[in-house]
Amino acid sequence: MQHIGGKLVFTAGKVRETERGELMKYFCEELNATRTHDGYDKISMPRMGKILESIPTKDLYYIKRVCRDSKSFSKTFWWLLDPSKHGNDAEKSRQNWEDHSRKK
Repeated sequence: MQHIGGKLVFTAGKVRETERGELMKYFCEELNATRTHDGYDKISMPRMGKILESIPTKDLYYIKRVCRDSKSFSKTFWWLLDPSKHGNDAEKSRQNWEDHSRKK
């Protein structure tokens, strides 16, 4: 006869899995691959949660797609998260990106 606590441990881990958590894990893995190569500390899940807390989940899918399609995942990720770099040309650059993605 098995102890009931053995069964509860396995179900507790699956209850906390969310699509947002999966996206955070994806961003951590991709960013940490280049960060350790460059000599920076790894980004933890709590830190990634703090970075992405104000961004809706649907926008995270957009960020994932844009970063995945770019040459430099890390540079694109940090550029997309910094609104000060999007100035007056933000709409123009978004339109250029959409035009470019349609041509493929």
